[in-house]
Amino acid sequence: MITTQTETSTLPTGWQRFLGLAREFLQLCKPRVVALIVFTAMVGMFLAAPGLVPWRVLAFGTIGIALAASSAASINHLLDQAVDSSMERTRSRPLPTGQLTSLQALSFALILAAVAMVVLVTEVNVLTAVLTCAALIGYGVIYTVYLKYATPQNIVIGGAAGAAPPVLGWAAVTGHVTADALLLFLIIFVWTPPHFWALALYRQPEYARVRIPMLPVTHGSEFTRLHILLYTILLASVTLLPFALGMSGWFYLAGVLVLDAGFLRLAWGLYRHYSDALARRTFVYSIQYLALLFTLLLIDHYRHLMAAALRLVIH
Repeated sequence: MITTQTETSTLPTGWQRFLGLAREFLQLCKPRVVALIVFTAMVGMFLAAPGLVPWRVLAFGTIGIALAASSAASINHLLDQAVDSSMERTRSRPLPTGQLTSLQALSFALILAAVAMVVLVTEVNVLTAVLTCAALIGYGVIYTVYLKYATPQNIVIGGAAGAAPPVLGWAAVTGHVTADALLLFLIIFVWTPPHFWALALYRQPEYARVRIPMLPVTHGSEFTRLHILLYTILLASVTLLPFALGMSGWFYLAGVLVLDAGFLRLAWGLYRHYSDALARRTFVYSIQYLALLFTLLLIDHYRHLMAAALRLVIH
């Protein structure tokens, strides 16, 4: 049941404070970003399993990866709070507004990270814990503290941490990393630049104001739009590899061709006739694109089981 603002206001003062604080901590976790991370990790688990994923691996692997991703997001909030206070899209976050203190955010992040590692080591396997810890440090510390401010290729290099989730899911099931897992990594790695540069285009004045060397700030709009187009072409090529290498079938191929056509159309339009509205559309589409692509991979992987189940229902 959803609690409305009116219903919340009728609760005792202590509960109101608790729920308000819980909302602030939840915002630290970047729940929408973490949801996509967890989804791609879960797809990695399912693709690694010939049948169904063992329930303990699915449950504890998902919990551990979600907690680690939330910890990385909280560290990002903590280290970026000065910059966040100067940017329109981030100034309402819990730290810039003073709803949470730096000590609270740090404690929260460390607790999440510790619990994540314990869960992954004891209930999944050590390799998944090590890879997850590396991804957490890569995004929460290395990217946020150094890469973000060091080079206009920040999102390209830092994209390695964001591309890790399906590999983590794969390792959780199998205990090792295969070429198929790395192909899933490659898809997200190549997807990240056009996804984030679309956002950077219409947020360029804000990034310039806080001196973050995003590509539109250092090389201009036209150069960035060209690179979005080139990376989207590369992405369209990479996303054909699961079919070409026998990892997926015709169902995936048909769907991904439609998705790639939509992304290429937006990237081409952005390059030829820029507008902030089109950049926003491209950014939003890129999120939908990744979620749908991994959904296609998942459905394609289980298409035979789904067909067999459907036959049983019919008969």
